[in-house]
Amino acid sequence: MNGASAGAGGEAPLVYKAWKGNNVFLLKGRFIFGPDARSLFITMFLIVAPVSIFCAFVAKELMDKFSYGLGLPVMIAAVLFTAYDLSLLLLTSGRDPGIIPRNAHPPEPEGFDGNAEVGANQTPPVRLPRVKDVVVNGITVKTKYCDTCMLYRPPRCSHCSICNNCVERFDHHCPWVGQCIGLRNYRFFYMFVFSTTLLCLYVFGFCWVFIIKIRNAEQITIWKAMTKTPASIALIIYTFIAVWFVGGLSVFHLYLMSTNQTTYENFRYRYDQRDNPYNKGVMENIKEIFFTTIPPSKNNFCGRVEQEHGLRPRPTNGFMSPNMGRAVGDIEMGRKPVAWDEPRMAAEIGDLGAGLSNLLEDKDGRFRTTSPDLSRDALAVGGGLEEHGSSAMNPGRSSWGVEAGR
Repeated sequence: MNGASAGAGGEAPLVYKAWKGNNVFLLKGRFIFGPDARSLFITMFLIVAPVSIFCAFVAKELMDKFSYGLGLPVMIAAVLFTAYDLSLLLLTSGRDPGIIPRNAHPPEPEGFDGNAEVGANQTPPVRLPRVKDVVVNGITVKTKYCDTCMLYRPPRCSHCSICNNCVERFDHHCPWVGQCIGLRNYRFFYMFVFSTTLLCLYVFGFCWVFIIKIRNAEQITIWKAMTKTPASIALIIYTFIAVWFVGGLSVFHLYLMSTNQTTYENFRYRYDQRDNPYNKGVMENIKEIFFTTIPPSKNNFCGRVEQEHGLRPRPTNGFMSPNMGRAVGDIEMGRKPVAWDEPRMAAEIGDLGAGLSNLLEDKDGRFRTTSPDLSRDALAVGGGLEEHGSSAMNPGRSSWGVEAGR
């Protein structure tokens, strides 16, 4: 992947340092986050701040003024429940969601003989198909080719435009946890959302318990009792609003789990209007989420990049990406369509030829001795200019290959 850096240092770089996605790594690749991992601090504040207020102004008052048998367990339970909720948040955010490693080369077409000779004047280049059909439980499912990762995505896999990775069983990218939700962290995501819902209900309920105890102790109306504990009123309003968000999300994902759908599939394919090839029944669907072994990560972020043996590049054998030679619009990556401009390439090769002519002429206008294969070499260099967008022969000529940048 990074052959130059590997050669200079004597060994291959670490995977997390050479990673091409937009992820953020901690502890030398042991934790992987999305590029918006800073939102974690906001999420943690939204959980810890109200619980701290609850412990300081509600649970402590219950413990001091009313009953030692009630206030202390309420405070301990709130602290433990919050710690459990935050641990689920980190398990969701800090682990590989199911990223599929990128290929270094496009895959070979099915049935292609790698040993066959393919000449430019014999056989036209083979274009990789844009989609492939895969049969899942008797239903045909289309899998798409990913130009960024150079692979055919497995069923239920999608490319996240934020993290810039293909993720297995992609559900969505959650900005609140700063990570993609996929095959390897969906279970923890739902447990986090559901436990946050229970925590909101817990704080909401004991704030009302505290208000009622004030009313009974002072023999006043419920409204006057509420005025004596503004912290409880603030927490009641906060948790009431929050529970609609996390509670609604819990119910929605419970529906998705019971029908074996992802958020992405639900909004894109609408399986309620056609057969869902992944639906195994409610009990089996729930069992698949919570009671199956989480597959190991396909990426060793702490290891070193595997280098290809030998210096000879892998031959392309005359096949190319599905988007080669046509307008390309990578919807998931947010790129604008780019046309394969053959006239522009020809014009740049012409400019290259003119530049070579200037190099070969001396002061009297005479040509120096040159190789009979010069024209072939010029075309090879022109192809390199089109690919890399730079000129190695004459750095001073900024017009060469300037339009070839991707």
